Amino acid sequence: MKTYSARASELQPRWYIFDAQDQVLGRFATQVAHVLRGKHKPTYTPSINGGDFVIVINAEKIAVTGNRLEDKLYHRHSGYPGGLKTETLRQSLEKHPERPIEIAVKGMLPHNRLGADMLARLKVYSGPNHPHQAQMPIPWNGPIPEMHVDIVRDDPIYTGRQSRAEDEIEFVDAADTDIDTDEEAEEE
Repeated sequence: MKTYSARASELQPRWYIFDAQDQVLGRFATQVAHVLRGKHKPTYTPSINGGDFVIVINAEKIAVTGNRLEDKLYHRHSGYPGGLKTETLRQSLEKHPERPIEIAVKGMLPHNRLGADMLARLKVYSGPNHPHQAQMPIPWNGPIPEMHVDIVRDDPIYTGRQSRAEDEIEFVDAADTDIDTDEEAEEE
């Protein structure tokens, strides 16, 4: 059995929109990084950029726990003697509300060219408005149950036979599975 590795030409990136309002910074950044890397897809391949585009809105309303607004420090250096600049999370949010989310997500991506390409797909905006309506972004509510795919063992992707893989993959409707959707969980 051969391992399936996706090619960049086979992947179509989607656009997702995340609302950062009242979300805890670190936990929120892990979800964003997960989507940027493409780990939410069954076609995840570590060596290619198979992730999706992410739009983050309401970055100015991000939440932090404890006393991190004063204790969390961001350092940068100009390269000159005495050029160390330090600011707290509160100061950073006042000047550039997008920056703490960008820094947190950047630290969770690979530290190489691939990570830089993934980070370029991140669009962060301080308010609720963004200029990407033309891309028709999908609101992110966690992994989408409709994306669940039952893989057949005789699938040519895994056996190496040459045929159309789409004909042999059975897409399962979320209503036919045991997976609880967000709507069902709220009703219970």
